[in-house]
Amino acid sequence: MKSAVIPRFLTVAYWLLNRAETVVMIDALFSQPNYLAAKKMLDVSTMRHEAIASNLSNLGTPNYKRVDVSRSFETQLSHAVASKESAQIAGIRPEIVVDANANAGRSDGNTVQLENELLKLNQNMIEHTLETQLVTGALLKLRLAITGRA
Repeated sequence: MKSAVIPRFLTVAYWLLNRAETVVMIDALFSQPNYLAAKKMLDVSTMRHEAIASNLSNLGTPNYKRVDVSRSFETQLSHAVASKESAQIAGIRPEIVVDANANAGRSDGNTVQLENELLKLNQNMIEHTLETQLVTGALLKLRLAITGRA
């Protein structure tokens, strides 16, 4: 009876060790600085889309101040990517803030300009598409490594 228990235990132990190695390898793939930077930019483009949607929905609201992703985020991300430190890239937290550079060109104090928002929406869509392709490319490489097929 003990001889049947030992092989089963070894089989489970072997499976757990292989699973742990697989998890470590996958974590290493998804903690590469380039992948993290692309994913962070994808998150930011989603956040920027929410800010633009808020701006457009408040186009007629008196004294509404235009919002956008903090300009300091891009500087922080550039420094983090240059350092090639995954933890530094992952630690950057973008935030939506009032755009201090937006001018109130209207008498009601609203700083949103429809043409500018539509332009930024189009630009953000293009950036989002590019970032999606970068992240998808990394995932396709992983699938190729696992299955041997693209």
